[in-house]
Amino acid sequence: MMLIQVVISGLVIGCVYGLIALGYSLIYKASGLMSFAQGDMLTLGAFLGYSFYGIFKLPFFISLVCVVVCMFFLGLFLEKAIIRTLLKNHVLPVYIVLATIAISYIIQNAAMLIWGTQTLSFPQIFPIPLVGVLGVKVQPEALFCILMSLVCMMALHIFMKYTRFGTAMRAAAMDATAARACGINVSFSTGVTWGLSAGVAATGGILLGPIYGVYTMLGAIIGRKGFSSAVIGGFGNMYGAIVGGILLGLVETCTSAYISSAYKDIISYSVLLLFLFVKPTGLFNEQALTD
Repeated sequence: MMLIQVVISGLVIGCVYGLIALGYSLIYKASGLMSFAQGDMLTLGAFLGYSFYGIFKLPFFISLVCVVVCMFFLGLFLEKAIIRTLLKNHVLPVYIVLATIAISYIIQNAAMLIWGTQTLSFPQIFPIPLVGVLGVKVQPEALFCILMSLVCMMALHIFMKYTRFGTAMRAAAMDATAARACGINVSFSTGVTWGLSAGVAATGGILLGPIYGVYTMLGAIIGRKGFSSAVIGGFGNMYGAIVGGILLGLVETCTSAYISSAYKDIISYSVLLLFLFVKPTGLFNEQALTD
């Protein structure tokens, strides 16, 4: 019974890690850059979800759509107003990374100013507190988090692989010069990628809110674990991001359950180091971009 509970908990947090890792991979594949604001995009998504659902009393799915739309346009704006401006000034890539770290701290402090520093109780989505799964009682929100994460990942896969715009985005990511020659607006495509990444991270935030509550540092640790998941899966590989997130989530929960929660971070990051030493290309053999 305990094993089932541990696996479900691992899948919940692992799927969210996968969503964050998916955002990292999308941005990297589209522009060759890294954004360290993904975790705080999750935090902001959770706070916006709390506002739409808990304060304004909108239905949950409408709240979810509102959060994703708001965060999509925020991601698009950040890419156009900050990242694109820095790139036009021909700054070194490391300065882009520093800019995303600055954005991260701005989001954290803005959230503190608007919503305060206390943990907010996100209203439950379902009227029943617990449901039975294979003999154990779990929150329905936990199962919903797993389901919605997988649906989100599948929808993004279909969009990127089977739609015309998704194909254009992948083409722009593979070879920007050739894509421009084919009439693809690479700048707009990159902006949309940053918007999608923000929307995906925000989805993770509103799904985690009912389970863990909402607080300003919610996404800080999750963002680092999401980055680790992306590396384990193969940085830049969408499917590797998902698998890496689930693997890391299961490692964490198993460590907490069978060893001690005090060691879960040590073991999780040790797994990351092990992959960097033994298999630096990740599970899906993603190669780093080179000049």
